[in-house]
Amino acid sequence: MLKPLRQGLPPLDPAAVSSAASCSLPARYEAVREARRFTRGTLDQWDVGDRFDDICLVVSELVTNALRHALPGDGGMDPSASVRLHLMRWTERLVCAVRDPSHETPVARAAEDHAAESGRGLFLVESFSDGWGWHPLAGTLNGKVVWALFRLPPGA
Repeated sequence: MLKPLRQGLPPLDPAAVSSAASCSLPARYEAVREARRFTRGTLDQWDVGDRFDDICLVVSELVTNALRHALPGDGGMDPSASVRLHLMRWTERLVCAVRDPSHETPVARAAEDHAAESGRGLFLVESFSDGWGWHPLAGTLNGKVVWALFRLPPGA
């Protein structure tokens, strides 16, 4: 497992994952709704639906950022491109990770204009999760993964 380029992700043994789910999302903005639906169903199956609001907000922001900033094209999305949403659960942690084909570093913008309709995605991710970061993919996979960590109450 690659070390994240942003600190804050506690060591997570991939072999200790108790549950995992992922879905491919097409390169269109309706995919954000599909990601929320997938997240709702997965969290309900894992009996952590009480965390849905925070986790869903973060998933929406990560997927929107991938669609808006990480897919190739000049304003129009390439229908052959896609992003992938991964949800992984450990006993007391849950990680949402969005994989995209870009090698660009995610950059949180300063939240200077609080009335702006865009530009606050990573600020929201940081505010609603217990940590976030990203790392480049290696091997045959191109792009990067942007992740957010949520701590779960003991026995959740």
